[in-house]
Amino acid sequence: MSLFVIIARLIKDIFIKKSLRENVQRILIVEDNKTLAKLISKKITSELNVKVDIAYNFSESKLFLKSYKYFLTLLDLNLPDAPNGEVVDYALSKDNRVIVLSGNIDKELRKKLLSKNIIDYINKSGVSDIKYIINFIKRLQKNQNHKILVVDDSMVFRKHMKSMLENLFYDVISVAHGEEALSMLKTYPDISLVLTDYNMPVMNGLELTSAIRKTRDKNDISIIALSSNENEEIDARFLKEGANDYINKPFSKEEFSCRVNNSIESLENIQTITNHSNRDFLTGVYNRRYFFHNVQTYFDTALESGESFAIAMIDIDNFKNINDTYGHDSGDKAIVHLSDILRANTAEDDVVSRFGGEEFCIILKNISSKNALTVLERIKNKVQKSVTISEKNAEISFTISVGLVTNHENSLDETVNQADMLLYEAKQSGRNKVISN
Repeated sequence: MSLFVIIARLIKDIFIKKSLRENVQRILIVEDNKTLAKLISKKITSELNVKVDIAYNFSESKLFLKSYKYFLTLLDLNLPDAPNGEVVDYALSKDNRVIVLSGNIDKELRKKLLSKNIIDYINKSGVSDIKYIINFIKRLQKNQNHKILVVDDSMVFRKHMKSMLENLFYDVISVAHGEEALSMLKTYPDISLVLTDYNMPVMNGLELTSAIRKTRDKNDISIIALSSNENEEIDARFLKEGANDYINKPFSKEEFSCRVNNSIESLENIQTITNHSNRDFLTGVYNRRYFFHNVQTYFDTALESGESFAIAMIDIDNFKNINDTYGHDSGDKAIVHLSDILRANTAEDDVVSRFGGEEFCIILKNISSKNALTVLERIKNKVQKSVTISEKNAEISFTISVGLVTNHENSLDETVNQADMLLYEAKQSGRNKVISN
C-alpha cells in the first residue's frame, strides 16, 4: 500500500471520528445521590452512543443547561438547593425534554407533574427502573425515524396530540379530516402511524381507516383510532376495518405514550422480520426470492405500458482465485464491495439482488437501452478501478462480467435466463465486459 493511500485513509478516519464526536447526543442527569447518578450514567454510556453529564445540584444543572443542547434530561425532584422540583420548571423553560426521576410515589404529585410538558415520571426504586430508563431512551432515539399523521377536526386536540408526540421525538403532521389525511399519505408515503378521530366532517375516521387499508396493510402502516363515543360497536368496527388499536377519550398522557410507542415498536418488529426474509444476509441487498416475487408485477406492467427497462446478470470474474489466494472471508469482502458499488450506481427505485455466491441480478427501471448500457459500463469500470482490502491488509482488485437484456422475453424467468446466457458469453469471450442484446 502506498504512503499516499495510508495518509489519505488516516485523514479520512480523523474526519469521520471528529464528525461522530460532534454528532453524539448528550444526556444530562441531575441527581444528588452520587452513587445512583454514576450508576445510571455508567449503564447509559455502556449501552447507548451518547455523552452523559452529571449535575448533583440545581446550581450545577443550570451551568450545564446553559452550556449544552441536550437530547434528554433526567431530573431528580428533590435537590439540596431545589427541594420542590424547581429544576423541572427551569429545564422546561429552556425547551429541554424532561424525564422526572423520583422516589416519591405520591399520586397527586405524579398527576401534577404529568400535567406539565414532561415525557415521563419514573420511580427510582431499583435496577429494574434503570433498565426501563435505558430501554425508554432507546425508544426515543428510534422515534426520530418515524413520521406520525394526526387527524382530528378539533384544532385544540390536534395541537395537544402534536405536542405530546413531538415531545416523544416523533415527526408530526396534523390535518382536520380524512380527505386531507389521504392527500398527506400520498405526499408522505413514509408515514408510520395514523392517529384518527371518529367524528369528523367530509370523511370520518372509519371511512379513513377503510380507505387506507385498501392500499396499505398492517405490515406497512399502523392506525390508532380515538373517540369519546361510548358505543362499543364503534370500537369493534374500527378494529374490523383494520385499526391496530383504539383509545377512548379522555386518556392519560402515559396511556397515550405507551400505546403509540407500542404500536410503532410492533410495526418495527414486523418490518425487521420481513426485511430479514427479503434481504441477503451478507450484503444487505435483496435476495433471489424477493427479486422474483416483487419484480414480477413491475415486469408485467412495464411490458403492457411499453416502459423501457433493463435486466442484468453480473458475476465476479475468477472469484475462485480470490478465495484460494486470500481466503473465504476476503472473498466475502469482495462480494460486499461489489454490492456497495451496485447500490451506489443505481437509482433508488431500481432493484439490486444477490442470487447466490458472487452472482447478482439487477433491474434498471424506466431507462432506455442506450442509458442502461452506459450505467453497466460505468459500473464495470468502477469495479475495475477500485480495490478492497483482504483480511491480511492486502489490496484485492477484480473485474466483473455482465449480461444485459433490454429487449425482453415474454416472462421474467425467460428474460433472466437470457441475461444469464449473455453473461456466459461475456465470460467465454474474455471477461471484464458487458454484452447486451
